[in-house]
Amino acid sequence: MPVIERMGQVDIERIRLEIEAIPSGAQVCLQGVEGQTDPFWGNESADDFYESHLEEEFVHPLFDLPYLNFIMKNYKLSRTRIMRQPKKSCYSLHIDETKRFHIPVYTNENCFFVIDDKIYRLPSDGSIYLVDTTLVHTAVNASFEERTHIVGNV
Repeated sequence: MPVIERMGQVDIERIRLEIEAIPSGAQVCLQGVEGQTDPFWGNESADDFYESHLEEEFVHPLFDLPYLNFIMKNYKLSRTRIMRQPKKSCYSLHIDETKRFHIPVYTNENCFFVIDDKIYRLPSDGSIYLVDTTLVHTAVNASFEERTHIVGNV
């Protein structure tokens, strides 16, 4: 199976319009667990959510985003987040437990993944990608602009 596979096409301009009203923050959850409405609970900085909930339980939309909510439901995504990576930054090398869907919303040629020591660039052209994040990987933003992806668990 390929490391990155294109899975479909979305209206990227519509997504950009929908997320304009989403609160700022490096990670903002678009889906939560039943009864939980805090979009910052369940993001990477939450220490205790793994102890009380499985990632598959994060399927309840937290915002009125008709198009994005349709996409999350259609692709059966869970714990979908807006991930904003600051300019001139890099995540630590890590391995995720599941593969992730990525919709690049704002990016450029100086933003890329490093997966198993190979570089991959995903343009913000409306493509949805399945990324094998069960391999050792990182995301690099070597540009002077923020990088934004919609990321959902498979």
